[in-house]
Amino acid sequence: MTRDRLQGALASATGRCRAGWLWLRTRCTRRRVVVGALLVLGLGGGAIVTEALVRGHLAPPDTRVPTGLYSRTVAWDGTERSAVRLATMPGARNEWRQPVALDEIPESLVQAVLAIEDQRFLEHVGLDPRRIAGAFVANLRAGGIAEGGSTITQQLAKNLFLSARRTPLRKLREVALALALEARHSKEQILEAYLNEIYLGQDRGMAIHGVAAASSYYFGRDLDRITVGQAATLAAMIHAPNRLAPTRHPEAARQRRDLVLALMTAQGRLGEGAAERARREAMPRRAHPSRSVEARWFRDAAAERIPGRLPTRGAAVYTTLDARLQEAAEDAVQRGVARLPGRPEAALVALDPRSGEVLAMVGGTDYGRSQFNRAVTARRQPGSAFKPIVALAALSRDGRRDPAFTLASVVEDVPLDVATPEGPWRPANYDGGYRGDVTLREALEASLNVPFARIGLAVGPERIVETARHLGITTPLAPVPAIALGSGEVTLLELARAYGVLATGGTLAETRLVTASRVGRGELSDVDPAGQTQVADPAAAYLVTSALEGVLDHGTGAAMQQVRWRGALAGKTGTSNDWRDAWFVAYSPTLVVAVWVGHDDGTSLRRTGAEAALPIAARFLAEAGGDREDFRVPDGIVEAWVPDGNGWGLTCARRELFLEGTEPGGSCLRFDPDDWHLDLELDRGDLRELQREAARWLREQIRERLDELRDIR
Repeated sequence: MTRDRLQGALASATGRCRAGWLWLRTRCTRRRVVVGALLVLGLGGGAIVTEALVRGHLAPPDTRVPTGLYSRTVAWDGTERSAVRLATMPGARNEWRQPVALDEIPESLVQAVLAIEDQRFLEHVGLDPRRIAGAFVANLRAGGIAEGGSTITQQLAKNLFLSARRTPLRKLREVALALALEARHSKEQILEAYLNEIYLGQDRGMAIHGVAAASSYYFGRDLDRITVGQAATLAAMIHAPNRLAPTRHPEAARQRRDLVLALMTAQGRLGEGAAERARREAMPRRAHPSRSVEARWFRDAAAERIPGRLPTRGAAVYTTLDARLQEAAEDAVQRGVARLPGRPEAALVALDPRSGEVLAMVGGTDYGRSQFNRAVTARRQPGSAFKPIVALAALSRDGRRDPAFTLASVVEDVPLDVATPEGPWRPANYDGGYRGDVTLREALEASLNVPFARIGLAVGPERIVETARHLGITTPLAPVPAIALGSGEVTLLELARAYGVLATGGTLAETRLVTASRVGRGELSDVDPAGQTQVADPAAAYLVTSALEGVLDHGTGAAMQQVRWRGALAGKTGTSNDWRDAWFVAYSPTLVVAVWVGHDDGTSLRRTGAEAALPIAARFLAEAGGDREDFRVPDGIVEAWVPDGNGWGLTCARRELFLEGTEPGGSCLRFDPDDWHLDLELDRGDLRELQREAARWLREQIRERLDELRDIR
């Protein structure tokens, strides 16, 4: 039963198909088929022609350059340099292009390309029937595609507008586009576009387009300096750039080059003598990669500051990055971390404190492993690297009131017990010892915790937090007693900005990573205009800088004395609790470098800032070189002798810097043992006090002498 049903269904289907075919035959006459075919061909041809008319335009070669980020053109040391490419923008192709005008391309190269690629280029209108016929015969003999018949114009149309797939439809589109290009543009424009567009190999995964970029890569020289043999080599490579790369396949490249030279001679484009000399030229042995700086963490941070959307080609974004300093920073971080156990992370920021321009940025040790930017995003405890901010709060006037401290103020370095809501707080010095009475300068130079805890309590945590805000630290800080020892968290970039205020004498510059952008050949447009604000008293900032110069001279940063730096330099080390974070910041009037070293998970480094971070900054600064500038002494600074003890002392202890009006009011005697005379320093002419002090000293001397005589007897 089932079988009968199946046979019936099959017969029914066969009948319906036969009826449909008969119906189609009665209606689809030969005339209708021809008309339909012509209609389809007409529509297809119309579409191809329309595409050619719409797309068949040539833009200037520089508009084909992928949109990218570039370094600054004026280096940190003031020298003019070419902009170095950092990276292409997201969505742009990774290509190396150096646009050149046709009149900048050597005639030998033009003739070499015409000889091997399209000897009748100046005669045809985009198609060369003789070349097409010759290629057809050659392919028939070879039994496959052995030779192409495309003209330079067709190759340009394919490279600009089409894919590399070999299909009849693509070939038709290529022909139409070539005819459109020839109708709209001169031979010179087409040849210029072609020589800037052709693909000529790879540079570390980056496609090389154009003869200028290829000349730089293979020969290490500008296009206008290449020899005839090198010009022939570039022309030879067009056929198969990777297979004929002279640095990888010298023999194949030599044979193809000699073929080009032979064709040039046969076509009258080159003399036999010049061709023979070109044949004797050696193939290049090594490539010359493009000068580019990866600066990946900087690139990511800069991309976030670009307003709006830019085209994927033809635009350029100019940044603040100094290519030389960036290379020095990357090298310093890698070498510095390599000498530390446990593979810690590290970050470095260098900026110009006058303009706020970020000159170098390294956000970690391996971008491929972690894209987290520890220079911008990570918030860590700065430890003693925060003490200069505390010192600025202590040394600055509060309105019309004199500051709570001077650099000569004596602070007790003895055990301290502070009651807090969380329990007693007992700060201790790094070495666990105490030194008794020390001055604020000594406490900062030696990075003593207990004296600074006392200073912080006297100044007030709220005022310290307010000072940090003025210096550009935006991360929330809790106004607790431990803030004086750097218990709050900050980013490395914030800390560098804060030290930049000290470097400029109280001026805070807005951080800049991007300066300008350009689309096509248009005008440069400012992206992130510079801005400066006076946020601190220049005299108070100079007092802190003076003490931080002492840090590097004979304090916790004394190892920096090994760096050959030509100008003034100040800085501070920092270590957080349990050695989790190591910091070092150094600055001159024109450069600030800040370094952090630590583990992302907070594991102890067992290293101080001087041990882990300072060597990285030292290596960077040694490569950067000094700027030969000293810190400017602002108005409102006076220098005075500091007497022994409080008030009047017999001898002067040392000279110290003060805000005008806060210098000591007493007088003292200064004894010069080399000249055997006394210099009298009378600040107020208090002669009576001098007489009393001299009489007291004389009585003590007589008493000591009498005691000695009694002992002798």
